[in-house]
Amino acid sequence: MPTTSKNLWTDWLNENGSRLMLYARQQTRCEADAEDVLQMALVKTWKTHGSTPDDKVISLAYTNIRRCAIDLARSNQRRTAREEFAVRESGEAVSWFKLPEDDETRILQVALSKIPEKFREVLTLKIWGELTFQQIGETLEISANTAASRYRYGLEAMRKVMKTDQELFQS
Repeated sequence: MPTTSKNLWTDWLNENGSRLMLYARQQTRCEADAEDVLQMALVKTWKTHGSTPDDKVISLAYTNIRRCAIDLARSNQRRTAREEFAVRESGEAVSWFKLPEDDETRILQVALSKIPEKFREVLTLKIWGELTFQQIGETLEISANTAASRYRYGLEAMRKVMKTDQELFQS
């Protein structure tokens, strides 16, 4: 098989990826941020450096990780400052993403987490997102009929999970 630019970059990433990820973890506050920073830095490195990796590219990758981590941190600080300002101006905390802390809500959350992702996704978009099956289909790139079927199967799966959980609590 001939060596292509893609193969060279793949080999380079296989050789250096774990070291770069370690550095990205050190530069960020959580694993998800580290993954995002590493991806952004690698794309930037590839676009800046060109078609084949050489001895200079590893240094450039580390530099890009550091810069991307700084950019992410600044972005997060600006977002936090905007949110804090909004709270100060309105006088109350914004609780858009908080669910009620009652037993019924917890039971629903647990049951929802136990069903397959494809059903959970449709249930969430239909019930909490208040989307039509047509809109769900467009969002998930499936047909409206498939969205409706997944909704029905998801509700049935939720019923089974909740019935099983209820039986466990009663025994």
